[in-house]
Amino acid sequence: MKAVVTDGHALNPGDLKWDGLKELAETEIFDRTDAKEIVTRCADAGIVLTNKVAFGREEIEKLPALKLICVLATGYDIIDIEAAQEKGIVVCNVPDYGTDSVAQHTFALILELVNQVGLHSRSVASGEWQKSPDFSYALSPLIELKGKTLGLAGFGNIGRRVAKIAGAFGMRVIYYAPHKKETDLAEYADLETIFRESDIVSLHLPLKPDNAGFVNADLLKKMKSRAFLVNTSRGLLIDEHALAAALNNNIIAGAATDVLSEEPPRSNPLLTAKNCIITPHNAWMSFEARQRIMDITLRNVRGFITGNMINVVS
Repeated sequence: MKAVVTDGHALNPGDLKWDGLKELAETEIFDRTDAKEIVTRCADAGIVLTNKVAFGREEIEKLPALKLICVLATGYDIIDIEAAQEKGIVVCNVPDYGTDSVAQHTFALILELVNQVGLHSRSVASGEWQKSPDFSYALSPLIELKGKTLGLAGFGNIGRRVAKIAGAFGMRVIYYAPHKKETDLAEYADLETIFRESDIVSLHLPLKPDNAGFVNADLLKKMKSRAFLVNTSRGLLIDEHALAAALNNNIIAGAATDVLSEEPPRSNPLLTAKNCIITPHNAWMSFEARQRIMDITLRNVRGFITGNMINVVS
């Protein structure tokens, strides 16, 4: 059976090996695949590995040889699951590969918001310290995390890990999830309370049809004027125009996001919004996390071939 990797560069820019996949199947690897190239490149593939290349109903119906789609991520909203099921195509994902990396990135963003290390480093590099009449200075308020409230919208593996880190900083942690969970890491609260009481709100929810754009103007207005919003989940959870307006009008103090509604962005109001830190969807990209994706995906492929399937989402 032939395997095609549609966009392998993101997972493996050269520091990992595809040898395990090549041992399991005849393999063709593309660094990137445009939407119009999907059907041609995958025409004779029984197995497809994809990170962000989407397989909708149109593509799936034009690929009669396809038997397995391995998503090189946890989220699988790029796949039309209903169409795959109708065609008997198995879809597997990679759960819980990046918990530590994404939680670490979440706190990197939080720390940048409250300490502005980059701003002050650039200031020193430009000569401002040398010209200063004082031995120290701050270009923005420096905020201590101890005693502050961190509100988590979502309390899965990553949310719980973020809560544990926050505890080490001495923060109070409250969380919202569709179902209340037994935990000593955080207190449960409804969504409005999360936004109203938190000094920092961090999003850790999967994108679903019923929560797209749920962070809207009304919810942002409930936040403290000195509060921050952090997003390492999905860009479409936020009404980006509403967030840009909230930042530009000082309704909240700042935001930091690793994700946007369109990636890479062509035009986005957050790109020019005040006090908004944006990283290029790389919270998941540590070497260790990518190696886990590779290892788990190989187990998914091997399980499909041997009939012992794991991590099936279709």
